[in-house]
Amino acid sequence: MKSEEKVINQTIAQSHPFVFEVNKDIEIPEYLNKTYWWAYLHPRGVKFFDSTWMVNSILFGNYKKLRDNLLDDLDEDTGDILQVAAVYGNITPKIAKKITDENRIDVIDVAPIQLQNLSKKIVGYNNVQLFHQDACNLTLKPQSYQVVLLFFLLHEVPDDKKTEVLEQALKMTKPGGKIIVVDYHKPSVFSPMRYFMTMVLGLLEPFALSLWKNEVASWLPNGCKVKKITKETRFTGLYQKVVIDV
Repeated sequence: MKSEEKVINQTIAQSHPFVFEVNKDIEIPEYLNKTYWWAYLHPRGVKFFDSTWMVNSILFGNYKKLRDNLLDDLDEDTGDILQVAAVYGNITPKIAKKITDENRIDVIDVAPIQLQNLSKKIVGYNNVQLFHQDACNLTLKPQSYQVVLLFFLLHEVPDDKKTEVLEQALKMTKPGGKIIVVDYHKPSVFSPMRYFMTMVLGLLEPFALSLWKNEVASWLPNGCKVKKITKETRFTGLYQKVVIDV
């Protein structure tokens, strides 16, 4: 990524201090700079990819179904929610609209440009807060959230970071709360997507295919105790939702 683009990501939020505070000690991870700068760090990439129709196209028309299926796990009295990563699409305002103003959804992202982009979509929602944080090293108050959401995040981080992300998610979840993971999954052997997506993910998403070979639970830190893990798949198995009850 070019140096001028790094400057954009380090300074873009400083002109909007009322939205969130940039932590100058947090650096963009090397894997993100190297692998996904074009999609998440470059302003033109952010503008191009962040629309519901684009996200829906990338997910073969399944974005709304996956989003709404996740929303079905929430209600207005769900409690406080932590969304790990300012994902593209309209899932954050949808959640904010569903929960009461007494509860809140906190969103973290390591890239200021992503938080700034999300801030445009949550105007008028008083129950959303944005934090510049690294998903592998959260400094928010532990055990503060009833629900922690990882919506298409794990496939974008290296395998060792997957464990770190889940460890931090567990740290943030209240006893009796849950972590919800929505991401890629190995399709059925009879699905044409199995062969097409092997090529696509192998080319564009170098950390995704490990989700085809391993269960999400395999990246939970050693010795962690959870009450229950449930999994359901959609679209001939290409997508999964895993709920980890803590």
